[in-house]
Amino acid sequence: MNMTFEIEKLLFFYEDRRVIDDLTIDIETGKFYGIIGPNGCGKTTLIDLITKHKNPVSGNITYKGKDLSLYSKKELSMEIALVPQNFYINFPFTVEEIVMMGRYPYIPRFSVPSPEDYRIVYDIMKQTGIYKFKDRFITELSSGERQRIAFARALAQDTPILILDEATSNLDVNYSLNLLNIAAQRVSKEKKTVIAVLQDINLAAIYCDYLLFIKQGSIAAHGNTDEILNQNTLQSVFNVDTKVYFEPYSDSMQVVFKK
Repeated sequence: MNMTFEIEKLLFFYEDRRVIDDLTIDIETGKFYGIIGPNGCGKTTLIDLITKHKNPVSGNITYKGKDLSLYSKKELSMEIALVPQNFYINFPFTVEEIVMMGRYPYIPRFSVPSPEDYRIVYDIMKQTGIYKFKDRFITELSSGERQRIAFARALAQDTPILILDEATSNLDVNYSLNLLNIAAQRVSKEKKTVIAVLQDINLAAIYCDYLLFIKQGSIAAHGNTDEILNQNTLQSVFNVDTKVYFEPYSDSMQVVFKK
């Protein structure tokens, strides 16, 4: 079993509030993981910890068998790409320039992008449907359009790990499905690992191989999607009544909520 992350007894506080509480989980290579839980349960904080944007109070995170704290910023930028929930850049860079930023870890200092860098960036802009925006300034675009550009920039990094922190929250269903399809293809065809914080449980059911349910900073339940996504789990984590069933049209489990 090839592990990407091994997370053990993780603890993190905001001032005197315990946000991550003795959290332990292993994340395998080549799977699509979904992180689900109520607002304020620690989902984004967990993402901040495994991307080294924050440091735990105690506990340990190992990435590919090496302590995460030992990786340099540049080394991690070639391993992990993040699409944040909200993507803000106040300077008038063009869309092409923003997506090219994903190639920076591979471009030597004081050098210019190579023809291969441009090929990758143009292919990804076409794949994500933003090529028509390539000469427009990021400051002119809507929040949904900026989110698609953030996704393209992350894809341009071409990393083994792609992390989506509620990355589809500003997108309509068409673009959400398109981007999640691209992420899923990277898992199935290239054996890359995707870790996605998702609010939409039904989207998580369609795309994720494995679900982590977080409640009050700890893992409340985890397992293969078809096994762990059930009425008992959702009642325990969200305190809601549901019906969970297999839907042939989406080829996945789906959830119906009671009024």
